[in-house]
Amino acid sequence: MAGLIHPTAIVAPGAQLADDVSVGPYSIIGEHVSIAAGSVVGPHCVIDGHTTIGRKNTFYRHCSIGGIPQDKKYNGEPTRLEIGDGNMVREFVTLNTGTAQDVGVTRLGDDNWIMAYVHVAHDCQIGSHTVIANGVQLAGHIHIGDWAILGGLSAVHQFVRIGAHAMIGGTSSIRQDIPPYLIGAGDPFRPVGVNSEGLGRRGYTPEAIAALKEAYKLLYRRNLKVEEACEQMRNLQDERPEAREAVQVMIDFLTGSSRGIARL
Repeated sequence: MAGLIHPTAIVAPGAQLADDVSVGPYSIIGEHVSIAAGSVVGPHCVIDGHTTIGRKNTFYRHCSIGGIPQDKKYNGEPTRLEIGDGNMVREFVTLNTGTAQDVGVTRLGDDNWIMAYVHVAHDCQIGSHTVIANGVQLAGHIHIGDWAILGGLSAVHQFVRIGAHAMIGGTSSIRQDIPPYLIGAGDPFRPVGVNSEGLGRRGYTPEAIAALKEAYKLLYRRNLKVEEACEQMRNLQDERPEAREAVQVMIDFLTGSSRGIARL
């Protein structure tokens, strides 16, 4: 392992690094950090806090990973950051640990692309296969579903949820929940339809995509309350059994919303 750690890097004695982990020049690894096999820490990175990192992650350069939360209530509790496998984290990204006021852990799943200057605040729960473009700012307690895409320079309010497969255009301002499968943009965010292209690339059938478009119309084009739209979606599930599971994801998200959803 010593041959893969640059002589100018500082690795605390308590850190647990797999034998093939590479640490670049002037990087610092804290004593409560664990990094699994195949991961690369570029130059000038700081990884500290109670941070667990999975396999084959790349921290490109100048990253700050596992820093304390930017929360005035934080009082030194041993909160955590957990990172899965196969993530790319680019320049000047900040990923903070959680807080005792939430679940105490910030999570990043697998195969995510986190581009330059992204900030992921305390207690965020990010799924897998997401793309979070340059300069996106995530406040605390945000939940992002699998395969979501956030365009550059977008800002997301604390406690907001963004559903799976949603696609958000650049420079958007997100103040309320974004249901799964949607595409849209703006300040404030305005949905414009279903992310059909992305769903098709991920194996959704034309029948399932057509059913989700009907679900979108129920939610945004029929002047229905959310509860009424969900009831109509249940009828849609009976009419389109091949899309039952996909529509259920939408229903579950809507019934679990506490901030309300972004509307037209």
